[in-house]
Amino acid sequence: MIDFSQIPSPCYVMEERLLRKNLQLIKSVKDRSGVNIILAFKAFAMWKAFPIVREYIPFSTASSVAEAQLAFEEMGSPAHTYAPSYTDYDFPTFLQYSSHITFNSLTQFHRFYPQVVASGKDIKCGIRINPEFSVVETDLYNPSMPGSRLGVTAKNMGEKLPDGVSGLHLHNLCENNSFDLEKTLEAVEQKFGHFLPEIEWLNLGGGHLMTHKDYDVEHLIQLLIDFKKKYPNLEIIMEPGSAFAWETGVLVADVADIVENEGILTAMLNVSFSCHMPDCLEMPYKPRIRGAYHEPVSGKPTYRMGGNSCLSGDFMGEWSFDAPLKVGDKIIFEDMIHYTLVKTTMFNGVSHPSIGLWSVENEFIMYRRFGYEDYKNRMS
Repeated sequence: MIDFSQIPSPCYVMEERLLRKNLQLIKSVKDRSGVNIILAFKAFAMWKAFPIVREYIPFSTASSVAEAQLAFEEMGSPAHTYAPSYTDYDFPTFLQYSSHITFNSLTQFHRFYPQVVASGKDIKCGIRINPEFSVVETDLYNPSMPGSRLGVTAKNMGEKLPDGVSGLHLHNLCENNSFDLEKTLEAVEQKFGHFLPEIEWLNLGGGHLMTHKDYDVEHLIQLLIDFKKKYPNLEIIMEPGSAFAWETGVLVADVADIVENEGILTAMLNVSFSCHMPDCLEMPYKPRIRGAYHEPVSGKPTYRMGGNSCLSGDFMGEWSFDAPLKVGDKIIFEDMIHYTLVKTTMFNGVSHPSIGLWSVENEFIMYRRFGYEDYKNRMS
């Protein structure tokens, strides 16, 4: 249990014990099913924790040159790379740091594959496919919406893969369960099944929330085993992100002021939804607050939470508490390590929360503090 008296505010704090619990489950799925599970940086890139991750999972996936270089330097292995588009400027860097490169379109493959051949490196090339099926309800996170820019449809793929393509890649889930994956595999077989006996690997992308308490891990393992029996030629790859850091830590904030307007009480915080919890506004979703009632309770002190940026909409609400809030009280937002950290901004120059680890020895390890120079250097 974190001793919050040792934690500066604001601060993202990951619990090593909870991270290791997730990693143990993920490694168990990998070992029992015989698939390769790798870490997706787009959801979790806290690289100072990678020495812990590498004890369980040694590989990662990248979608930018920065992520590819981070994989090589801090995970200690070349990246499984996919980017929606490559340029002449950045592709040589991808070649330097990648073991696999997946192309979003056939035109991108034909444009850049000669550079792969010329490099002389043993880089496996793939095409991202779009099975035109998804259970994701929020369009912002749905890669298979009609007219999607991501992946090649069966109609546009044709009947034969280009020479040099050794695998296929898909990604159409977002924090989904194994039964959604089962439906996805059925759609893939229907649309692209004639390619599966011919290729070496199939990357099932991310969105597999196997560390969620309601996820049916046994169903997932059996599903993967059965699929591998049908296609023994395939190396199956999965690249979840959220599952690694799901419910592994918090964002600690303080109440800086209480504002009342038209009977609405707003607890003004030293963090921002817009800057530090952007998914809350994008998705949108209402985060849990430790010790608070998630919905208003009649007769109890009830507050909106207000962010410290100048954006008018930088607030959410409402939560109820057993006692009135006061300046200096801690507000602890649950489950703020996956996606949240990688999507933060320095909009308005608001102070960026520190980042740290609560170790299994019950000690706080400060990973990073942020200050004025971080903001200034980013602006020019």
